[in-house]
Amino acid sequence: MTVREPCPWTVRGTTAEEYPEVARVLGEALLLPAETLVEHERRDPLVEHDRTLVALDGDRIVGTAASYALTLTVPGGPRPAAGVTGVGVWPTRRRRGVLTALMHRQLADVRARGENLAVLWASEGGIYGRFGYGLSSREARITVSRAHAALRPDAPRDPALTVDLCVPGETRAALAEVHRRTVTDRNGRFVRADKWWPHLLRDDERSRGDAGHLLAALVTGPDGPEGYALYRVRHRWDLDTPRARVLVTEVVTTTPAARVALYEHLFSRDLTVETVFHDLPLDDPLPDLLADRRQAAVTPFDGLWTRLVDLPGALGERAYAAPVDVALTVIDRCAPWNAGTWRLTVDDEGARCVPDAGPADLTVDVSHLGAAYFGRRPLAGFVGAGLVAEHTPGAARRLDTALYEPLEPHCGVDF
Repeated sequence: MTVREPCPWTVRGTTAEEYPEVARVLGEALLLPAETLVEHERRDPLVEHDRTLVALDGDRIVGTAASYALTLTVPGGPRPAAGVTGVGVWPTRRRRGVLTALMHRQLADVRARGENLAVLWASEGGIYGRFGYGLSSREARITVSRAHAALRPDAPRDPALTVDLCVPGETRAALAEVHRRTVTDRNGRFVRADKWWPHLLRDDERSRGDAGHLLAALVTGPDGPEGYALYRVRHRWDLDTPRARVLVTEVVTTTPAARVALYEHLFSRDLTVETVFHDLPLDDPLPDLLADRRQAAVTPFDGLWTRLVDLPGALGERAYAAPVDVALTVIDRCAPWNAGTWRLTVDDEGARCVPDAGPADLTVDVSHLGAAYFGRRPLAGFVGAGLVAEHTPGAARRLDTALYEPLEPHCGVDF
């Protein structure tokens, strides 16, 4: 019998008054200036201090982990979820169980709040799988040179639409309205409370980098705003030749014609040589709208990692594309309440996930269920890799069919 050693780290909650010390640890871990984190929080409060944990070495903070209370779009509609953020360990306390202690406590707290899912952006790809998170989405950076930016002649265009260039802060209400109307269009997006907008529209020197002020292109139709793009222009001259770049941070639209209007605005800025979209859905229609789709240079990158905090709750509240009846033996080293065999049944009465005493069709780590949750990473791929054991032939394929979603998930906000 193996005796588990007691955790040497005290983990507790914190308060707003302790945030400068939290920021000192987080900043050192993530190589960010702590004073900048403190100043941003003072000016535009975003941290939820009642959801922030610290690990202590004596009286000294040596690790942090926090989360936001999100309303996240998942298959079936918006659901409460924890947006994990602010995770860091003091450099000389790494590899000693600090992060493990924080992650275990955070999962228990998230479950106690009734949030069945947790999501995060990972600074390193090798960290969070061991805590039950699976990479569930990929997003795309797309670059188009101005010389090849012509759109197809049959791209949807609406002469009733107008595009205006605005100061983002002065048109925030219109931006928020467009986002609110589209938040359920893609899994992975979350409802933006008012406190998020100052963070997303920040336009200080650090936010600009070597580019110009943040701009908003707002598309308006007869019935009001229909889309917007947030972007900056990086000015550059090569001797006497202008070579500026348009750097787009977000494009949100309610109609295809509004999207086309924004693309044509972004591609037509004078003195520019290319447009770079820093964060689009992996299946964004831009390449298909170009006259030559090969001219879109698409670079995928990792998006959200998803964790089933309460497995029967997460699987039971989700919508499915097809009926399925499958028994899953789930391995979960960090949330013992999830471990065991469960039967997922989806039929005309809805979805139910209950304990099961029979033989399993699949044996799966909870991280792989998290990866598959948004319906775009098939479990069959993990079976082929030898990471998921399929005991009943075709079980993974049947479950993948039920989980399937036609659109790639897309969060668009790195929190």
